[in-house]
Amino acid sequence: MKVITSRAFNQDVSQAKRAARVAPVFVTDRGKATHVLMSVEAYRKLIGQTETIVDLLAMPGLEPMDLAAARSGAWDGRSGD
Repeated sequence: MKVITSRAFNQDVSQAKRAARVAPVFVTDRGKATHVLMSVEAYRKLIGQTETIVDLLAMPGLEPMDLAAARSGAWDGRSGD
């Protein structure tokens, strides 16, 4: 864990971001911790999120669609009703 002042953070954000890859960085204002900078991976672990947006967009369990048939007009998008 690293602690930096808000002034030091403002002067070198890149350094704070590099430090946050290793461990959370506490930013202080007048000696009091006001913010925490951490990597996205650390945040996801903290909140217990195990799926990424890519995992969520994959939509497991859906049947694949025959795009060639859809383009050829074999499927017009209407149900058989």
